[in-house]
Amino acid sequence: MNYRQLPPLNALRAFECAARHLSVKIAAEELCVTSGAVSQMIKLLEEHLGVKLFKRMNRRILLTQAGQDYLPVIRNAFRQIAEASRHATMSASTGILTLSVTPFFASAWLIPRLNSFGQTHPDINLQVLTGNALVDFSHDNVDIAVRHGVGRYPGLRSHHLVSVQMVPVAAPSLVARLGMPASAAELLAWPKVNDADRQGWRLWFQAQGVEHIEPARGTSVDNTGLLLNAVIAGHGAGLLPAAMVAPDVEQGRLVQLANPTHMETFAYYLVYPQIHDDNPKIAAFRDWILGEAST
Repeated sequence: MNYRQLPPLNALRAFECAARHLSVKIAAEELCVTSGAVSQMIKLLEEHLGVKLFKRMNRRILLTQAGQDYLPVIRNAFRQIAEASRHATMSASTGILTLSVTPFFASAWLIPRLNSFGQTHPDINLQVLTGNALVDFSHDNVDIAVRHGVGRYPGLRSHHLVSVQMVPVAAPSLVARLGMPASAAELLAWPKVNDADRQGWRLWFQAQGVEHIEPARGTSVDNTGLLLNAVIAGHGAGLLPAAMVAPDVEQGRLVQLANPTHMETFAYYLVYPQIHDDNPKIAAFRDWILGEAST
């Protein structure tokens, strides 16, 4: 992004304030400047954008259509800046590191190892939040996350942690209708539930030596729990961690369609915004968890 193309921040503040009150005078009082200064900043912003944001009506102002469209965007941007600043201040002052992780990874891999992190970094208070949905680092007050996928997350630093055995499964009702597949290639024609990246099935077929793989079709979800529920409901076959679905297979809610396969790239990754590379708490957790993953 070319930050030189951004409008002056003071002009944006003047616009937001004047638009909120529909008054240059009240905006000037709130911003502790003169009415002339507010008018000048709004004029500067309009010149920068090349559009009129206000209609001047004698002693009052009204937003143009362009102004009405622009206002919620600017308000949201200020809200994000305020929230990010609040989170940064709180996190820095308390030593809290907030980690978002999938429930399965938390219980099966992370929690049994967490004691060593606490012993190594007693000054960092780790807050673990579990969930399957992808994290929006600009809104969710999360510092760092662990997610399962192919590791390509634009704008985020991604570190491979561990890969697990993946297994295709389906509901008994779907197997009864389509028959047990005799080979991996037969699953090409099955309805399937996909991961958010729509890459899991392609990688699995490649690992089985299947050729002529068409682009993934059907439903995709960014939530492993929802994917599992969709498969149990019979919407299609799903590719899931073998250890995760083992209880459902054992209890008859799912049918295992092939042997588990170890997939190196379809794995668990540690992710965080690239701009936080030098954050001491993130660096400490990153170094610790990568060390645990390598043992």
